[in-house]
Amino acid sequence: MPEKVLMKGNEAVAEAAIKAGCRYFFGYPITPQNDIPEYMSRRMPEVGGEFLQAESEVAASNMVYGAAGAGARVMTSSSSPGISLKAEGISYIVGAELPAVIVNIMRGGPGLGGIQPSQADYFQATKGMAHGDIRLGVLAPYSVQELVDLTYVAFEMADKYRNPMLILGDGMIGQMMEPVEFKEEVDPEELPRKEWATDGSPGRERNKLTSLALDAKVLEDLNLKIKDKYDRMREEEVRYDEYRLDDAEIAVVAFGTTARICISAIDELREEGVKVGLLRPISLFPFPSDPIADLCGQVDQVLTVEMNTGQMVEDVRMAVSGRCPVEFYGRTGGVVPSIEELKEKILELRGEK
Repeated sequence: MPEKVLMKGNEAVAEAAIKAGCRYFFGYPITPQNDIPEYMSRRMPEVGGEFLQAESEVAASNMVYGAAGAGARVMTSSSSPGISLKAEGISYIVGAELPAVIVNIMRGGPGLGGIQPSQADYFQATKGMAHGDIRLGVLAPYSVQELVDLTYVAFEMADKYRNPMLILGDGMIGQMMEPVEFKEEVDPEELPRKEWATDGSPGRERNKLTSLALDAKVLEDLNLKIKDKYDRMREEEVRYDEYRLDDAEIAVVAFGTTARICISAIDELREEGVKVGLLRPISLFPFPSDPIADLCGQVDQVLTVEMNTGQMVEDVRMAVSGRCPVEFYGRTGGVVPSIEELKEKILELRGEK
């Protein structure tokens, strides 16, 4: 059995990226994700990789473009406003059809906001990352171990679809410490050759990687090709988990670390005879719409819990399409909902408060 080590979430995602074959990291400091570039600055030279602290988030995202275009596994990370600054480069990366992994350890907003944990970037991650009719695959871990596991998945999906992947965490998962184990390390030299890359190999046809297409029909064809990738993701990459839903009368939908709090509330309510369970989206794009829609044949109502003013709830309501009531409970600005708050809200839905 692999040995477990106690690691902070931010450091664990960095080590997982290295073990997944990442040898290039470009970033810029912002709390609460600073442990990631700090860890990478120490570890990358040890594995023959390259760490570079860019002069800005804009520069970092374009450095990712360059390394991805050369065929390398590459990652960057930031927190909320930093991701906004990276957005232009991310759109270029999508347009050039390049694989990369981006980590967002979310903080409270809007604006500079605060450094406390938040889930206020759901819309940005799943719908409005950047200009140009684009999407990223989005994975939302709820534990440090899952953060590690999904990092491997993100690099595999990025290569499979030639599209950037986003790991969406928050300040809580970034700073908490849990025991984790890592899969076997990927040797970058043994990864399949990327024939489309511009790596200067002798004897290879000259490749050009660009997101510029001045001819409208050429650009339309590119957009439709990229859309086909997203359609394939919807068919092949939906990920979710269920907890105590078999006989549930109320279903809670929550993602990331908020789901952990919901599980504790559910366990306590179950001891009191309340039949409640959890559906936890792991992939936020593609979103598990069908499993959520199927809940309406079983439960009386659905409660969506988030650390924001109500974002994923819109996707839940769209999935349900009016077949059962959907309620929302959220805390925002970095305030974390408590177990007691959630229990009170669920009992209120049952008419007991």
